[in-house]
Amino acid sequence: VQLVESGGGLVQAGGSLRLSCAATGRLHVSYYMAWFRQVPGFERQFVGIIRGSTTRIADAVKGRFTVSRDNANNTLYLHMNSMKPEDTGVYYCATGAMLTSEPRHYAYWGRGTQVTVSS
Repeated sequence: VQLVESGGGLVQAGGSLRLSCAATGRLHVSYYMAWFRQVPGFERQFVGIIRGSTTRIADAVKGRFTVSRDNANNTLYLHMNSMKPEDTGVYYCATGAMLTSEPRHYAYWGRGTQVTVSS
């Protein structure tokens, strides 16, 4: 399984971005797909997860970010609105068999895409 993120960039506070994660290979349809983010010097932070109609969003971004998935095209999305400077970081997508916010349970990761929110 290969995951490739795209859509990152520089945005002003209050703005929006949509990240994409294209998945190729033998992706289990039963697997969860998730977004994490990381700032240098800090642990990888859970953002959101989806499988079918099940979604979970981290409290830090609830009401501003949503996760969606296009199963036909094996693409995961992260829709980010009302962005804040503290949303800055490298955003990673991942896939695994568990509904969990713990990075160690995810078997496959993308290389990440940088998101920078200016104040």
